[in-house]
Amino acid sequence: MSDHQRNEEGPSRASTPGPETTTSRTAGFVKARKGSLLGAIFLMATSAIGPGFITQTATFTVSLGAAFAFGILLSIVIDFVVQSNIWRIITVSGKRAGELANAAVPGSGYLLALLVVFGGLIFNIGNIAGTGLGLNAMIGLDPKIGGLVSALLAIGIFLVKRAGAVMDKVVVVLGAVMLLLTLYVAIASGPPVGEALRQTVWPDTFDFAMITTIVGGTVGGYITYSGAHKLLDAGVSGPEHIREVTRSALLGIGVTGVLRYLLFLAFLGVTASGVAIDVSGDPAAQSFQAAAGEFGLRAFGVVIWAAAVSSVIGAAFTSVSFTTVFSRRMEGRVRDYATVAFIAVGLIVYLLVGTTPAALLVFAGGFNGLILPIGFTIFMYIGWFRKDLLGGYQVNRGLLVAGTLVTLLTWYMGVMSFGEIFAFLGS
Repeated sequence: MSDHQRNEEGPSRASTPGPETTTSRTAGFVKARKGSLLGAIFLMATSAIGPGFITQTATFTVSLGAAFAFGILLSIVIDFVVQSNIWRIITVSGKRAGELANAAVPGSGYLLALLVVFGGLIFNIGNIAGTGLGLNAMIGLDPKIGGLVSALLAIGIFLVKRAGAVMDKVVVVLGAVMLLLTLYVAIASGPPVGEALRQTVWPDTFDFAMITTIVGGTVGGYITYSGAHKLLDAGVSGPEHIREVTRSALLGIGVTGVLRYLLFLAFLGVTASGVAIDVSGDPAAQSFQAAAGEFGLRAFGVVIWAAAVSSVIGAAFTSVSFTTVFSRRMEGRVRDYATVAFIAVGLIVYLLVGTTPAALLVFAGGFNGLILPIGFTIFMYIGWFRKDLLGGYQVNRGLLVAGTLVTLLTWYMGVMSFGEIFAFLGS
């Protein structure tokens, strides 16, 4: 409603809706946007659990055993703080992350966009490779052909006229499939749940480097902004929708957390049973097969493929959504076509190279680790001092305090990981 319309109505009873009217409007909005809200939840959740995370979780569980449960918990807590703040600030402002960052600190949005697009492009090559591995484990298809077929499927989603609605349905289905199959394998592996729960809060050992790797891969980069940008595209913006945004963020974090913990339990059950897992090979595939035999191997193929193809979609959608900071023409069908081109570039590199060069992936990982503290510092500044960009809305003080502490932690983690990267590149 415009200001002019409000003035014409005057101070009538209808201009200040009561609780029942507000509730009914909210219920109607949620019903109309149900698909988009679910899409945002699962886009964030599936983007946070890509093929890299699955492999890392298997590897670290073999190394740390039940103690790695604490790392899973810490990643979920950091995820909660980051996403709860970012979803609120972006949707209340009605601006995408790059545009909002530029409004708060001129020029910072361009830097953030470049980092996200670069990191997203490099990791998407790895995601496409993951789809090839998934189809190979699932049906024995050649990995390159599997990568080609999967990338073309992702491209097809953005070529249809209602790309957003199709993407919502696809990521929800993929997320549900991952959840159900992982639950089955977690039960089949028979993990020591009591020991895992104890070490979730009181670990026998702690490896900071592994925690840093998991946090960077599950919260950093484009993942931080995927759900919030999806909500903006669905028309969810402004302080009046903060309740739905908060609920969606919590559900997204909940889905992500449950899936992370189930994956950990599936791998823990195999490790605790005494099965020898070769971490230099494919520890995740070995664990699924050890837990559920031939079906487990096929289930692994489905899970890794679903994780990879949803990450291809999420990385492409979110990375290209940052390009609007450079040109307002990057909207609608133009943005869909740019997303197609983004996926196509990753596919071509994968087909030509076969695998992503290790040094490039490690370097991109460093950028991914720095995107979170750089972006989150800007958003903490907005939350604390720039209510003018939020229409006067005050972000919950407790979340801002927690966000500030997480910002300091992620800066430390980012600097440490970047130092390791330069050491790797120099070796």
